[in-house]
Amino acid sequence: MGFEIQNGLVLLDKGTEVGFCVEQKTLYIQDGLITGIGAAPTGFIAEQIIDARDRLIIPGLINAHTHSYMSLMRNVANDLPFSDWLFGGVQPIEDRMEPKDAYWASLLSQAEMIRTGTTCFNDMQMHINQTTRAVSETGMRAVICRGLVGNDYDLNDRRLAEALDELKDWRNCSRLSFLLGPHAPYSCGPDYLRMLAEIAQEAQLGIHIHIAESQAETDDIQKKYGVSPVEYIDSTGIFDVPCIAAHCVRVSYSDRMILAKKHVSVVSNPASNMKLGNGFAPVPELMAAGVNVCLGTDGPASNNAQNMFREMGLFALIHKGTHDSSTCITAADTLRAATSNGARALRLNCGEIAVGRKADLALLRLDLPSMIPATNLPAALTYSASGAEVESVIIDGKFVMDHGELLTIDEERVRAEVTRIYHRLNL
Repeated sequence: MGFEIQNGLVLLDKGTEVGFCVEQKTLYIQDGLITGIGAAPTGFIAEQIIDARDRLIIPGLINAHTHSYMSLMRNVANDLPFSDWLFGGVQPIEDRMEPKDAYWASLLSQAEMIRTGTTCFNDMQMHINQTTRAVSETGMRAVICRGLVGNDYDLNDRRLAEALDELKDWRNCSRLSFLLGPHAPYSCGPDYLRMLAEIAQEAQLGIHIHIAESQAETDDIQKKYGVSPVEYIDSTGIFDVPCIAAHCVRVSYSDRMILAKKHVSVVSNPASNMKLGNGFAPVPELMAAGVNVCLGTDGPASNNAQNMFREMGLFALIHKGTHDSSTCITAADTLRAATSNGARALRLNCGEIAVGRKADLALLRLDLPSMIPATNLPAALTYSASGAEVESVIIDGKFVMDHGELLTIDEERVRAEVTRIYHRLNL
């Protein structure tokens, strides 16, 4: 038994030669999967028929790098240099947070993500079992890692033990998967990174790490180790397992060749990188080198939103400006960075509307001013949509938002709890 979505316009990726197109198709959903497009699979029986007339159906967006617990710090540490923002603004708040604060903060972020069409996020967290608990309740899809810092080869490291225990605790939730999360080159020593690379190899886990986010980081690593951050991380074996590298703002030609050779996926975070004055990842050059480039918001403390539509608009536009080229990044490049590229990086069966893929979908209204006239809907998603067009969201074949109503999150309760925490932390 399943359900079908009729009369909607469906966003389909026809490949690099053709790009994205929009076709009116009926979608058939069963057991959390897209089982048919245009024609029902043999034996299909619809329990429900959904009329998506005047709606655009897109694959759910994938936020490939964020810190959902940081919604508590939204608009707190602003207009500061990166080091002051991190060490003077964010870390003191993190030190005062209680574990359950992260649960409510993550729920707040997930409410914002769902409302703007994100169905999956890759999260580096601080408090074990809080984001995972929230995800188990909201119905979102998520890839989780506990941020790890250290210098020594220590198999008894507390944070690492917590991360591995969390993986075991939630192994029965099909929407949750896990990575190891060494924080950054400047917070993890070479012996510690080698240990994590070995553990990841043995456990068949991937890695999620920040790399080359700022010029100061690049200068410090060069001074300390005589190499770039990318070269330093590569020397520890981290790139010998599937790796997702957030930022990569300061990467040279040789760095890009390493990232491509080692099949490292890079997550661009344009709003965060601009807000912190760190610059832009060289996305056109990374793509030209063959690097899989994804898109993420980073945390609400540095963005200060969790809206992937905003990120898509920035991603598509800033490189045109910095490269004096209107063609260096296209709408199709942007849509893939926000969907299928993220799924590839996270090794998930979602990110596009195709038979056999997970039914992670967003339905957008086409009767709003931003989507009229409907001359080129793939371009509209990149250049004119704001996320306010998202009306309904389906994850794993289940509605988590229907006609603007969140079905799995009590927004009123979340607002009240976050306000209480806000006052307790004296933010």
